[in-house]
Amino acid sequence: SEDGDIIDCVNIYEQPAFDHPALKNHTIKMMPEFLLEYENSSKGDDSESESVIFQTWQKSGSCPKGTIPIRRILKEDLLRAASLDHFGRKSPALFKNSTNGFNLNFSDSIANNLFIPENRSSSYLVTLGYNYIGAQADINVWNPKVDLPDDFTTAQIWLKNNNNHNFESVESGWMVNPKLYRDKATRFFAYWTTDSYKSTGCFDLTCRGFIQTGQVVLGGAISPISSEMGPQYEINVGMFLDPNSGNWYLKVKKNIPVGYWPAEIFGLLKHSAILVEWGGQVSSTNIKKETPHTRTTMGSGDFADGRFQNACYMRNVRIQDYSLKLKYPYPVNAVADEPYCYNSLNDVKYGLEPVFYFGGPGRNPPYCP
Repeated sequence: SEDGDIIDCVNIYEQPAFDHPALKNHTIKMMPEFLLEYENSSKGDDSESESVIFQTWQKSGSCPKGTIPIRRILKEDLLRAASLDHFGRKSPALFKNSTNGFNLNFSDSIANNLFIPENRSSSYLVTLGYNYIGAQADINVWNPKVDLPDDFTTAQIWLKNNNNHNFESVESGWMVNPKLYRDKATRFFAYWTTDSYKSTGCFDLTCRGFIQTGQVVLGGAISPISSEMGPQYEINVGMFLDPNSGNWYLKVKKNIPVGYWPAEIFGLLKHSAILVEWGGQVSSTNIKKETPHTRTTMGSGDFADGRFQNACYMRNVRIQDYSLKLKYPYPVNAVADEPYCYNSLNDVKYGLEPVFYFGGPGRNPPYCP
């Protein structure tokens, strides 16, 4: 690929997922038809943002039928990891104590407290409920700056089965992560965990778990990128549970299947999620209490108040429950762990659907020293 990636076309049944003990006799299940029906219920003007997002490697060719494109991991990539076990994994979410929660003030929610990890800084839109079996959004694509060698920054969707400090999740969106990908390009990613990042799960196909079925490369660079006061680009990302199989399917651009997380790797998440979050996250050791704060930026690097063409946004935010209808989530709350470093804003205009903005520059003394 022109961006330096090497893409291997791998037989679909020889991909890493099949090394997982629980998947020995697993038969690949393509995405069910009903999950490919996309209803566009947006009242927004589609023309104002271009969505011709594609992956850079696709300019160089495609893979034959029966194979899937996988980004090759090089020896030097493995050497950048703390250990082979840690390659492609997030650090465990560190919680100070069980009472350190953010109160959402949802009147009818299961539990109002959100537990905020110490080693991540997030700005997001959140909804709590009972039976979420899907979520999607159009995510504005930028290329934020990464300051420290172990930092990474994302714009993504999370679906979790718990809002305390032990959760399972499926996640996808875009990310800049030089330690994992050896460059500072904006790349499409997927993640899963069944124990809040302690010892399970990973990005993309770096461990056994996710089963790829489509021609989208996990970890592949996304182009083009939005620019300030210039053209805006977005990528539609959705994750949906097939209630019959318990598999979580990932798709992009409304109905292009990427693959799925098989039911066998999950506990309660194979039935439904109770928490959905849309937004950005900076992972760094230099956040929260640590000064100086990292200069790794989130979103476009601008605060949410900059709005369209300045700040990173998500629109067409949707959840799906057992009615199988895509709908705007209610109730929702915009949250920011460190509002002076990165903030969030759910922009509600009369008669229009809300657009969620998030992001920020990180360190900007004296507000975020």
